[in-house]
Amino acid sequence: MPDRYQTILLFGAPGAGKGTQGKILGLIPGFYHLSCGEVFRTLDIHSPLGKTFVEYSSRGELVPDDVTVQMWQENLHAQTVLSLFKPRVDLLVLDGIPRNVNQARLMDKHINVLAIVHLICSDKEKMIERLRRRALKENRADDAKEEVIRRRWEVYEAETRPVLAHYPKTIIHDVDAMGSPGRVLQRVLEVVVPVQERHFSNALQ
Repeated sequence: MPDRYQTILLFGAPGAGKGTQGKILGLIPGFYHLSCGEVFRTLDIHSPLGKTFVEYSSRGELVPDDVTVQMWQENLHAQTVLSLFKPRVDLLVLDGIPRNVNQARLMDKHINVLAIVHLICSDKEKMIERLRRRALKENRADDAKEEVIRRRWEVYEAETRPVLAHYPKTIIHDVDAMGSPGRVLQRVLEVVVPVQERHFSNALQ
C-alpha cells in the first residue's frame, strides 16, 4: 500500500513524556507531530463527525474506534491540503493513537510504521509522581489524584500496551524515559534520525 503515511509511533505509559518528545520532534524539519489530543481539541463540533463526538462525550462514553480513526484521518488530510504536513518528505510522528489493538488494525491501511519509540521507566512510582506534579502545574486538580493516575495506568496496561504485539519486534526501540527532556531527546534522536535519513533518501529518488 504505497499511499500509506510513513510513520513513527511514540509509545509509553502515562507520564512517559510522549507529548513532550513529540512536540520537540515536530519542531525539527522533516518530522510532523500529531497527537490524538490535538485531533479532539481542534474538531469542528458542528461537523457530522464533531456532532458524533459530542454525542458520545456528553454521555461520558468513549468515542468508538472507527470514529476516532476517521477523525484522525480527516484532521491529517486537512493538514496535508494546507501543506502543513508534506507526506512525501515528512515523517509522521504520532502519540496517543493507536490507543488499542482495534485502532491499530484500523490504521494499518493508512500508516506504514517504520519505528516505534517505546519510552520506558523502570520506576512506576516516579512516573506517577511526574504525572501528579504535571497535573498540579497545569491546574488540573482532579487529574492529580493518585487514584485517577493509577486508573489511567491500569487502562494503559490492559488496552494500550498490547498494541506493541501488533507490530514486528524489529521496529520497537526501548528508550529510557527518565532524565531531563534534553537527555531523553538525545536517546530518541538516536532511533529516529536513521529512519528519517532513509525516508529522505527514498523521497529524492
